[in-house]
Amino acid sequence: MTTCSNSSTTMDAKLYPVVAISNIRTFIPVVLDNETAGYVTWYELFRIHCIAFQVQGHIEPNTSPLAISGDKAKLQCIYGTISQVLLQTIIKPKTTAYDAWCALQTLFQDNKPSRALYLHRKLINTRLENSSDMETYCREIKVLSYQLTNVDIALSNQQLVLQLFMGLTEQYETTTTVLKN
Repeated sequence: MTTCSNSSTTMDAKLYPVVAISNIRTFIPVVLDNETAGYVTWYELFRIHCIAFQVQGHIEPNTSPLAISGDKAKLQCIYGTISQVLLQTIIKPKTTAYDAWCALQTLFQDNKPSRALYLHRKLINTRLENSSDMETYCREIKVLSYQLTNVDIALSNQQLVLQLFMGLTEQYETTTTVLKN
């Protein structure tokens, strides 16, 4: 077993299972970006992945230092699951995986009011005529609703149904009138 010397302490180098991963996107198929507002989904998938591969210490505060090779692999995993715009926003020389994790968390969690406004505006402007079919339209409404919940704006079922009706085309006007009554 190889040992690493750090000043007066010696610690055993541990090969983390994560260093064997060649394509992180196999495990985390979500690319985090500013437009989709999918931070909570990305966060949960990434957190679960870290637990499964025994590297959660890289993204948790106040943990003991881990092997440098493991941290670089974990950092590459983070960088491999975010958009180029986010990468350019958070990348800095000598960044650790924890630093990158916190930078992303700050970007998405500290901007809740502006993200909520963006998502609400997007929900209001979602129309059936801009979707390929009714199923896609309903899914868009539902996804936006979940994303709003993730920024602490929960919509009631009644609000969602009304929003759904508001975005329907004239073709559904009779159906909408009957359902409203």
